Amino acid sequence: MTNNDILKKLRVALMLRDDQIVDILELVDFRISKSELSAFFRAEDHPNYVECGDQILRNFLNGLVIHLRGTKENPKNPNEVLAKHKAQIPAKEGASERKEFKAKPIDQEKARGDQSPAKTKPSAKKKPFKKPAPKVQVVEKVKFNFGKNKKS
Repeated sequence: MTNNDILKKLRVALMLRDDQIVDILELVDFRISKSELSAFFRAEDHPNYVECGDQILRNFLNGLVIHLRGTKENPKNPNEVLAKHKAQIPAKEGASERKEFKAKPIDQEKARGDQSPAKTKPSAKKKPFKKPAPKVQVVEKVKFNFGKNKKS
């Protein structure tokens, strides 16, 4: 998988437009134009296709972290950011109403990554392992010859 593939898949998964990707790259002081960016998303056999370098992908991922999580001084909820992206996408003509993306409410203390996970749910009672009932032998002490006549 190439850097171009990774960039394409992230763009689709996070529902990002080209101008949003340019803004994300500017969060880490990396400037790129929309036309340069669109060259990464072209087919490999296209004459204007450009290979995405490690530096561009690295800066995009670092900017994406800031875009979704925010900074230490100004943290964000990633679910809210993704909900805004989905709300900005226009509905297609003739399509029924789109369901709104609703982020699940989370406990702020649980969401922090600098703490060890606390036990919140009591462990479910485990069922003891039961041995299966022994098979009942219907026929005992029968010798099968499988159609062969053996002389012993």
